[in-house]
This record gives sequence, C-alpha cells and structure tokens, in this order.
Amino acid sequence: MAIKDVLPKLRRERGLTQEDLARKLFITRQAVSRWETGETTPGIDMTKLIAVTLDVPITQLLEMPEHYCQSCGMMFTEPGQTAHEADGTENPDFCRWCYENGHWTYETTMDEMIEECAPRMAEAMGWSVDESASLLGAVLPTLKRWK
Repeated sequence: MAIKDVLPKLRRERGLTQEDLARKLFITRQAVSRWETGETTPGIDMTKLIAVTLDVPITQLLEMPEHYCQSCGMMFTEPGQTAHEADGTENPDFCRWCYENGHWTYETTMDEMIEECAPRMAEAMGWSVDESASLLGAVLPTLKRWK
C-alpha cells in the first residue's frame, strides 16, 4: 500500500489532524496534505520520523511487497530467489543468497549486512548509498533474522 493510502488512515486512528501531525514532524500542514494526495512522497529520513511519530514499523509506510527476505530485505521479484531447507523444501522467508540448505550462507552482523546491501540497493533504486543505508538501518531490525 502506498504511503498516500496508509498515512491518512494511521493519522486518523491516532486522532491527529494534518496540522497536528505536521507540528509533530516540524513541517507544514501542506506537506502532509501533499503526501496524503500522492502529489509528493516523503524522503527516507522523513518516512522514518513518521514511523516513529505514529509508532508503526517503517515497513508499514513503505510500498514493500508482501514477500521479501527476512534477513537482507531483498524483494522477491522472480522465481528461484527463495531459500531451501536441508531436505529441499522451500523456505519463503529468506533469499537463497542469505540462507540455503538449512543454514545461513555466511555469518554476518546487521551492520555488515547494511554495508554490503546499501550500495546494491542504491544502484537499483537510484538513491544515494547513505539513503539506502538509512532505510536498511530502519528495516533490518524488524526482520526475523535480526529480532
């Protein structure tokens, strides 16, 4: 679901007007209105601030597909990207690059995962490496591997 669709719902559930939310985010009511109509979208850091302000996981505000790797956050876009257990059964929670044959393909820390994945995400999305690292730093702690 796009932020323009989820933001008004979350804001209203919390009893906030556009003006109330804008005040909490240190922006104008017009900026909130533009996000809610889809005229513009907030940047990554503002999206993180919105998530904290509304007390929701950032993934709830992002247009992430239903299925993505619960280790690196990679979106599954084509067949054959999901992992397998040692007995050959598919494990749809992880990508085959993070988990295969029933175990992690390599040991890493969350910080190392962010450093490794941010440049690829930046290239794929047309963002800066810093923006990608910022987003991964907010998303990865919500994934199964890192909880």
